[in-house]
Amino acid sequence: MVFLNASKHVIDCSEFGNESCPENPWPAGMQGAMYISLSGIIIITVFGNMAIIISITYFRQLHSPTNFLILSMAITDFLLGFFIMPYSMVRSVERCWHFGMTFCKIHYSFDLMLCLVSIFHLCSIAADRFYAICHPLHYSHKITVPRIMQLIIVCWSVPSSFAFGLVFSEAYASGIDIYEILVACSSSCPVMFNKLWGTVLFSFGFFIPASVITGIYVKIFAVSKNHLRVMKSSGNKNSNQLSKSTDRKAAKTLSIVIGVYFFCWFPCFITILIDPFLGFSTPAVLFDGFTWLGYFNSSCNPLIYGFFYPWFRKSLRYILSGKIFQQHFSTANLFPGNK
Repeated sequence: MVFLNASKHVIDCSEFGNESCPENPWPAGMQGAMYISLSGIIIITVFGNMAIIISITYFRQLHSPTNFLILSMAITDFLLGFFIMPYSMVRSVERCWHFGMTFCKIHYSFDLMLCLVSIFHLCSIAADRFYAICHPLHYSHKITVPRIMQLIIVCWSVPSSFAFGLVFSEAYASGIDIYEILVACSSSCPVMFNKLWGTVLFSFGFFIPASVITGIYVKIFAVSKNHLRVMKSSGNKNSNQLSKSTDRKAAKTLSIVIGVYFFCWFPCFITILIDPFLGFSTPAVLFDGFTWLGYFNSSCNPLIYGFFYPWFRKSLRYILSGKIFQQHFSTANLFPGNK
């Protein structure tokens, strides 16, 4: 078969079997194992983030600026797990896209948007913690609920405009001949970026947020150590022990945040950056694996920002026990000290 692309160039599709999917090289047993494994990631992502959404939405005592940021990020990760990952799972296992090119663009637009929204929320939570720890006297005046809502709007609107504009304009694949061939001749939903947009996405989707998060948490750690020195100089032994314990816990949590973020997203974004310079020679299976590693960050977020907080563990017990269905339970004094 022969097709004309948008530039009116003739594309010979005879080598692609009349738009058929390539033969799946994996045996049925391996495909089944992949479906089970990827379904597990989806289930963790969906139900873990749903638990955070229900907890913060239901319990009024948890309606604080910080928790509203966590709530918005949980909604982001929930949508990614519920609406995006299942289609990506089918594409990864079947090695084919069965849903048409129009839905391919819609799917990838939301995919890119939600991943960037999640990353923007990580930066916002880091900034919130910076003010809470480094400027505690000004925190309640600077970080208000209306200001957090404005920040959440930015975290959603900027990635949305970027993702949908980039994908539907196909600017990200401009000048890539193999992309035009794959779209015209095969049942696939190709994901590849040219040198310009690969660099832009790496910079704004990973490098700059990673630098911001790392810089903020280094500053937080330095301020925490300074607080410890002040406690030592005061001669309050009990305060020293409490401060040491708090600092150790904060350092451990922050190291996990940074470590998981880098571990999950660096392989995907570095591949997006260097792949166009290598002539798009990265195996599709490898790129697919890196994409799922990035998805896995949305599975880890409930564990990092939820299970590490005592209020979440407590609210989860209330949800699982069904106590939230009791009248006026949401207004009871269940979380003293959590604002």
